[in-house]
Amino acid sequence: MTEIENSGRRHYTRVAFSTRIIVIYNDNDHEVDVTGSSTNLSIKGLFVKTDKKVSQGMECKVKIILSGGVDAPELLIQARVARIDKDGMGIVFDAMDLETYTHLKNIVQYNTTDID
Repeated sequence: MTEIENSGRRHYTRVAFSTRIIVIYNDNDHEVDVTGSSTNLSIKGLFVKTDKKVSQGMECKVKIILSGGVDAPELLIQARVARIDKDGMGIVFDAMDLETYTHLKNIVQYNTTDID
């Protein structure tokens, strides 16, 4: 797993990206799934549009369901809930494996309009 440094300020390219998201967390030793869809994504985090909320600061796993066929990858990332608002929750990624990082980087690069 690759740890991701958190500096408090956003300086990662954020792109519009919609796909199915599952936020997985433990509640009294029971695994709970919250399903929603992403509205934007960066290599550091994403926003999940959902009517179900998880407590701010809660550690979780985020499963990003990529479409594109039978063998479309599902990315699993260690994360935490950074903020909550009426439309959903902002998730910050804490750690991921190299393959997941590579997929995220490619998604951001493919969807960005920022040349730099």
